[in-house]
Amino acid sequence: MEFRHYSVLLEETIEQLQVKPEGIYVDGTLGGGGHALEVCKRLTQGCLYGIDQDGEAIAAARERLAAFSDRTTFLRDNYCNMKAALSAEGVQRVDGIVIDLGVSSYQFDNEERGFSYRFDAPLDMRMDRRQTVTARDIVNAYPEGELYRIIRDYGEDRFAKNIAKHIAKARADKPIETTFELNEIIRGAIPAKMRQNGHPSKQTFQAIRIECNRELEVLKDSLDDFIEILNPGGRLCVITFHSLEDRIVKTAFKRNENPCTCPPEFPVCVCGKISKGTMVTKKPIFPGERELQENSRSKSAKLRVFERR
Repeated sequence: MEFRHYSVLLEETIEQLQVKPEGIYVDGTLGGGGHALEVCKRLTQGCLYGIDQDGEAIAAARERLAAFSDRTTFLRDNYCNMKAALSAEGVQRVDGIVIDLGVSSYQFDNEERGFSYRFDAPLDMRMDRRQTVTARDIVNAYPEGELYRIIRDYGEDRFAKNIAKHIAKARADKPIETTFELNEIIRGAIPAKMRQNGHPSKQTFQAIRIECNRELEVLKDSLDDFIEILNPGGRLCVITFHSLEDRIVKTAFKRNENPCTCPPEFPVCVCGKISKGTMVTKKPIFPGERELQENSRSKSAKLRVFERR
């Protein structure tokens, strides 16, 4: 199966990245290589490092970027290890970083990966198949209260408590093994009149995926490192698809722009914490009308940009 060659907020991200022909750039969520391809087209003496924890993504991107093999290096890793992974390659500073959060179209559309409620498949949802914990483990082993928490917080589903209750009841009889089994349980937990707006499983699947891959923890632990390794004038572009992701990015960018912890009544700063740069985007950049029509998955996307001083 091939990756779909569609990258959310592609033009806007490349414009904000301000690619220098001789610069060093990182795509920390390589996926199908869409953002990476556009960066490579603008490089002459520069280079791009593509990072992804999904081995199939690395293979697909390597093929797609074959014409630029002289300026690309691929690293199979989680982006949270970017600083160490680049250091091992002899790279301490870069001119730009792109992070496109969430799941690639390939992962969603590949039935056997278990990310989508549209296909009957084993409950997997691992972005990195080398990890041991799967969606099946979460659905069958998490206490009901924990399931409620993640569906409420990560899925933002108003029926989270009832969905968790129905899952706990169903798994008491036998383990829940497949996406369609979980679909039926979720459907039974949501009143019929409330199932009109989109698929009833959408938010719960999102919540389980985020928990399975520790997506919010990884993001929170990584942003300061990204900013730290940027050269002066270098930019970090982050595309989010979830309100909690966006809040984490916005908070980290604000903290790095204004890290002072002195009480507001102090006439001068005495904490000694120095600004790392500027939030270029005071408000996030959203997809345009054309993109929204062409790709419904871009609907919740937001781009935020930080420039290192």
